[in-house]
Amino acid sequence: MADTYGRGTVTTASRRWFGGRDESRRADAQAAKDAAAAAFYELDTAQRDLRISIETIAAADGSPAARQATEGFAALGQRIDQVSHVYIEAVDAHDLDRAELEASVATRARDQLTRARDELLRVKGELERFAQGLQPLLDKAETQLARVAPARERARAALIGASDALDAVRAKGMRADDLAARLAALGPELTKLNQGAALHGVQETVQRADRILRDAEAIRAEAARLPERAAEIDRRLVSLRTRAQALRNRADRVDPVLSELRRRFSAACWQDLQHVPDEAARDVSRAEEQLREAGVARDEQRWADVGALIEAVRGALDSTDGAVSAAQDRLTRLEAVARDPQAEVDRTRFAIRDAQRLAMAGRSVPDPRHARPLDDAVARVGRALEGLEGRHPDYWAFLQEMEAVRASVNRVVSGIREERGQG
Repeated sequence: MADTYGRGTVTTASRRWFGGRDESRRADAQAAKDAAAAAFYELDTAQRDLRISIETIAAADGSPAARQATEGFAALGQRIDQVSHVYIEAVDAHDLDRAELEASVATRARDQLTRARDELLRVKGELERFAQGLQPLLDKAETQLARVAPARERARAALIGASDALDAVRAKGMRADDLAARLAALGPELTKLNQGAALHGVQETVQRADRILRDAEAIRAEAARLPERAAEIDRRLVSLRTRAQALRNRADRVDPVLSELRRRFSAACWQDLQHVPDEAARDVSRAEEQLREAGVARDEQRWADVGALIEAVRGALDSTDGAVSAAQDRLTRLEAVARDPQAEVDRTRFAIRDAQRLAMAGRSVPDPRHARPLDDAVARVGRALEGLEGRHPDYWAFLQEMEAVRASVNRVVSGIREERGQG
């Protein structure tokens, strides 16, 4: 039995032969489609993996090489988009599952899909070569990123430690408000730390973790020392109150010392001390007032204010102590020089002779730079002794001149030793 089409006839056997050839071409086209799909999937996977590597490098490395890598990946991405578009168009252009698929269509589909596959494989090869070139940068970046997690964990642990230390001192009735405020101020930094290196970079993230660690450790340490610090402040307040009272009692005894100075020595020997009793009383009163303020600040746990007030009181008492002591010291020294001014002269002349011997060591003639001030010192001693002649000698001026002469001699000695040390 035969079917007639136009001028020729096609037997049943011939129809089976043509149908088999069409199915073979359909199969070839389908195989090309599957191969292209596999190439597309492999390229997509490789691109995703490389994107992760690029993001790792960008997060850890801000060098020109890292920026070039990012730019190179972007350029590759454009080529990947182009060949992917060609592949997708080839797939969409041919329905290989259609029942009546012409042989020519199947052949065209196979050729287009094969070309698409070849382009996908070619670009995948470029991608792989590009990835190989990135390996040194990637290794370096991964090493850098490995620092982030431990640094972040140390910072978080330090914050927990600081918080626990604050809770412990609060349980003892201490507010530690300033420490709590400092801890709260680390909150925004912790948020940025948690955002990670991908957003802020490795170096900045590690540095931020180190800062948080350092600040949190300082807060924890200060919180742990707070009870001891409070006890030490209490001891210092008691000690300063005792000292202020003792200094007030000593200041009350300055007037008798001034009376003795007025009675036995000329006005030049004691005029500069006239103000000491009144100023000492005023300064001690002010110090006692500051101590009361410090006591209130201590009760309110304003530790910074307490510390500042304690230092102010200590400085004021030191100054007043020196002024009060100066009156008695002046009387003691004036009495000694009045009894025996020669002792002070001998002390000064001994210093001059020592300097003269040093200046002549290893020389036959002294250096004028050294001899001149030493000769002047000898002359000054003589003039100072002459100044003691008379009815009301100024012993205080004499003592000051002897100190000034010894100071000038010491400068000469220091200069000689420095020169010889350099030589």
